[in-house]
Amino acid sequence: MVDAKTKVFAVIGSPVEHSLSPQMHNASFAELKLNCIYVAHRVEGHELRDAIAGFKALKYGGVNVTLPHKQEVIPYLDEVSEEARAIGAVNTIEFREGKAIGHNTDGVGALNALIEAGVEPRGKRVLILGSGGAARAIAMTLAIRGGVAGITLLGRTQAKVLALARDVERAGKVRVSAKSLAEVDLRSTVEEHEIVIHATPVGMHPRAEETLLRAEHLTSQPAVMDIVYIPRETLLLKEAKKAGCKAIDGVGMLVHQGAEAERIWLGVEPSIEAMRRAVLEALGEEG
Repeated sequence: MVDAKTKVFAVIGSPVEHSLSPQMHNASFAELKLNCIYVAHRVEGHELRDAIAGFKALKYGGVNVTLPHKQEVIPYLDEVSEEARAIGAVNTIEFREGKAIGHNTDGVGALNALIEAGVEPRGKRVLILGSGGAARAIAMTLAIRGGVAGITLLGRTQAKVLALARDVERAGKVRVSAKSLAEVDLRSTVEEHEIVIHATPVGMHPRAEETLLRAEHLTSQPAVMDIVYIPRETLLLKEAKKAGCKAIDGVGMLVHQGAEAERIWLGVEPSIEAMRRAVLEALGEEG
């Protein structure tokens, strides 16, 4: 029951109507019997400064930030965590002692999703497809706290992927190489790695019939994670299963990045299973 003591949380973005965060977090709050509620607010870029000030004034418990505001929100925050600063994007805002503090839980969401699936990144060589915001967050977190042996980044734009590799190597003190998708032999490149993480929009609607890797590229049988979760089983994951690889869908990363946000906001251990059930129900699946 919502009352005057209810702590309010929110996700902001534009658009934001498609977000599964309200279902996911409200399920966790209910399971933990917390007097909290989570809502979605559509906020445009020119409204960001006022929105953050408003959340502070209204004593919101915390806020998630989705596209297109993960970078644009940073100037309106009082502090930004070291990891979020290295990533260059914020997806979680904590309000503490009158300050708005930015964090990024995307990378740790991917890390925890791998570990939950029985794939320990420590000491492993990781191949990441993509050079955008998600790829950057995952690469930074694996380099900073994942204990990986090395990271290879594959992207369409050579200059962009090389710049990202330099940033990740500097932040995490781990060997990072970068290659252009157009210039590599995919099969031999995949064979050099134990973990493959796909972090591009390929395979997501309206490109659901596309994939960057086929079964013939995956003969070394690495673990393959696709951060896309609509559809839950992408063409890439179907090809990975065909090749005998361990296939990890994007629901785990979605749930674990949300769980990390709850740890930051409330200092609680979130109900991972309640969050996952809510996401799968919203996706029309039973799990």
